[in-house]
Amino acid sequence: MAADRLWCVVPAAGRGQRFGAECPKQYVALGGRPLIEWTLERLAATPCIAGILLVLAADDRRWVRRESVGGKPLLVATGAAERSGSVLAGLRALPPDVGDEAFVLVHDAARPCVPAADILRLVALGGAAGGGLLAAPLRDTLKRADGAGRVAATESREARWRALTPQLFRRGELVAALARAHADGAAITDESMAMERVGHRPLLVEGAESNIKVTTPADLALAEYLLLRAEG
Repeated sequence: MAADRLWCVVPAAGRGQRFGAECPKQYVALGGRPLIEWTLERLAATPCIAGILLVLAADDRRWVRRESVGGKPLLVATGAAERSGSVLAGLRALPPDVGDEAFVLVHDAARPCVPAADILRLVALGGAAGGGLLAAPLRDTLKRADGAGRVAATESREARWRALTPQLFRRGELVAALARAHADGAAITDESMAMERVGHRPLLVEGAESNIKVTTPADLALAEYLLLRAEG
């Protein structure tokens, strides 16, 4: 499995309203370039990735059309209002030679710092396990709040992980799981959740804490520091 080359779906149809910028957060400037450019280039530079399927909003006017990134083919599909719908659209738009049994990656557009070594390890270990995701074990003490914002209890952090991306699953199984979730009206926050609902037990593959998701301006500043430090 480690030697395989596979496609990566990148959902980028969201508005990023929590970020609070005038444009969708995937286009916010990071080191002088749109955040999404860093993410796509990091993925394209990973040897096991054969191509990227970018999913954009129907009214996206900021994307500069191109057919490749880093020497890898880049295709574009139109997404949906929710992330899971965009992922499903991307999976269905993959090239015809990507069969139902083929593994595919799904990665957040707002995670520009994912290490290539983590992706390679996920493909090797997750592929052998039938599917998996990058994740990080909780290391901080975990508190549960009450309605007034006070501590109601201290929760155990044992066996608790934070889900990261990429996530790796067989194309056909993930399409079926997402379609089932939509039919059931279930709110799906990541691909693993969809697979869990239909009985799968994805493998947790530990990834770097630096694989942050840019959600706030503070996250953007940290991502810029990590990326520019790596280039320097």
